[in-house]
Formats: sequence, structure tokens, C-alpha cells
Amino acid sequence: MLRIVVMVSGGGTNLQAIIDGVKNGTITNTEIAGVISNNRNAYALERAEKSGIPNRCVSPKDYESREIFNEKLLEAVDEYSPDLIVLAGFLVVIPPAMIERYRNRMINIHPSLIPSFCGKGYYGLKVHEAALERGVKVVGATVHFVDEGTDTGPIILQKAVETQQGDTPEVLQRRVMEQAEWIILPRAIDLIANGKVRVEGRRTVIEE
Repeated sequence: MLRIVVMVSGGGTNLQAIIDGVKNGTITNTEIAGVISNNRNAYALERAEKSGIPNRCVSPKDYESREIFNEKLLEAVDEYSPDLIVLAGFLVVIPPAMIERYRNRMINIHPSLIPSFCGKGYYGLKVHEAALERGVKVVGATVHFVDEGTDTGPIILQKAVETQQGDTPEVLQRRVMEQAEWIILPRAIDLIANGKVRVEGRRTVIEE
């Protein structure tokens, strides 16, 4: 059984997709050990509470230095003894010590087809604003392993979504969530839970 910790900063729609996936069997061999947020007011914590999932807030605002926060965050994660960490809209820079400890055991969902519209400064609505400004015809989402770079780890799954005439960043964001993020994040977790993903160098190999 794969024990996962989901880390969130906001509404937790991807967390909900994971909770639903575990319940309805699209994610197999997996249990959500805990949910951690850096934001005390994140609705994601309420989603966890409603589903009876252990949850807590670890906020940088509660500590006098980033170093102490980084230590406390890693301690909080370790307490759940996860096999896999899932970053589902977690808007905090991951401490290097955590990346090292959970090498190839930490995944992230990004709302673009990496390597487009990714890296420093590209998160949330900013990704969709940039895509529409550039006039791209196809956007999408990517699930990847986390390494020391920003959105540079080995890619696990991607799914494309077409832009439409009259799209606003908000409308496009919603379509990418519904047609890509909520599908490929649960799928990636299920593949990992069943031993079907391995990392070779900078890429992944998936055994279907």
C-alpha cells in the first residue's frame, strides 16, 4: 500500500481528485496518510477534514527564519512516513534536504505542457495568462518528479487541452483542470502505486 502525503496551498481541487480517485478505485493500492498546507486558510484542509484525513498547517509565518520553517516542514512530512509526496498546488519552495530525502518519490502537477510556460514565476493563473498572450492553440498539464530545478524533473504524464476563441485565463484554467490535471494526477499516482514507473536518467519509463 502506497502511503502518500499531499501538499497544498489553496482550494485543493487536485487534492479532491485524489480523494475521489482513492474512493472510486481509479487510484488503487494507495492511502492518503496526511495533508499539509502552508496556508492556514486553505480550503484544501477542510476537504481533508471532511474526508477524515489527518491534516496540518506548517506556515513560514510561524517561524523566525526560513531555515527553521524548512526543518519543521520536513519533520511534518516525515511524521506521516510517506512513500510518495504529491505537490498539488503547493506554492512554497521545497527545501533541498526534502528533495534529497525523497528523490524520485515526490511528484508535482504543473498546468502546462512542460517545457512550455514553466519555471520561475509560472504558477496558477500566470501560466494561463502567458499561454493566451502568446496565442498558443494547445495547452495542458504535466505530472513530473521534483528535482532541484523549477519544473525540471523527469516527466511522468502529460495531457493536451485545446484553447478556444474567447478564453479568459480563468476559463482556460478550469478546462485544463477538468480535462487534464484531474485525470493525469490520479493516473500517475496509480501507476507509481503499482510499480509501473521508473526513472532512467532524466526521463521516466512507464510500464503499462
